[in-house]
Amino acid sequence: MKIKESKFVTSAVKEEQYPESDLPEIAMVGRSNVGKSSLINMMLNRKNLARTSSTPGKTQLINFFDIDGKFTLVDLPGYGYARVSKEQKKTWGTIIETYLKNRKNLLEVILLVDLRHKPTQEDIEMYQWIKSYGFNGIVVGTKHDKIKKSQLDKHKKIIRDAFGMDQNDFLLVSSTQSRKGKYEIWDAFNELFEVNGYDVHFERQQEKEDI
Repeated sequence: MKIKESKFVTSAVKEEQYPESDLPEIAMVGRSNVGKSSLINMMLNRKNLARTSSTPGKTQLINFFDIDGKFTLVDLPGYGYARVSKEQKKTWGTIIETYLKNRKNLLEVILLVDLRHKPTQEDIEMYQWIKSYGFNGIVVGTKHDKIKKSQLDKHKKIIRDAFGMDQNDFLLVSSTQSRKGKYEIWDAFNELFEVNGYDVHFERQQEKEDI
């Protein structure tokens, strides 16, 4: 994509720590090991803007990234890691809920799930949570490269059925290895900007790894 500059703005746990901005925001959320940071880096053509970790559950803050001064991409805390306490899980839930409930310039929440597995109960609850706050709940299935082509439709159906999605609900697929889904996700972003009245549009840019 033709992005001139993407930069980290700040991390937050409380509403008063959110950056003061009127820019539209799009947030991403998913389980701790779903590959969220890697996907963000792929989309922005950066290697380490969003910090990846070998330890699931590392991201415990809301991280804000400014994209060309046009919109803010928000990385929400990962959830579902078994080795954290119930108290910590409750804290993460409060952090996410406060953001979803109070951030006025939030356009959409993108839920990432692992294509290889049926969504967990926590995934389902997160999807329902997102929808209850009035968002469309665009779902992106990660790790597409780990699925045989002949099995893709089967796995997509499992996800759709688990979430109770209808034909109008968005389910995209991605892979940070093959860069699959990069443009489709950006197309969805552009549509969100357009329908919400923002004069923001990112054009496709062919790169060596995409050709």
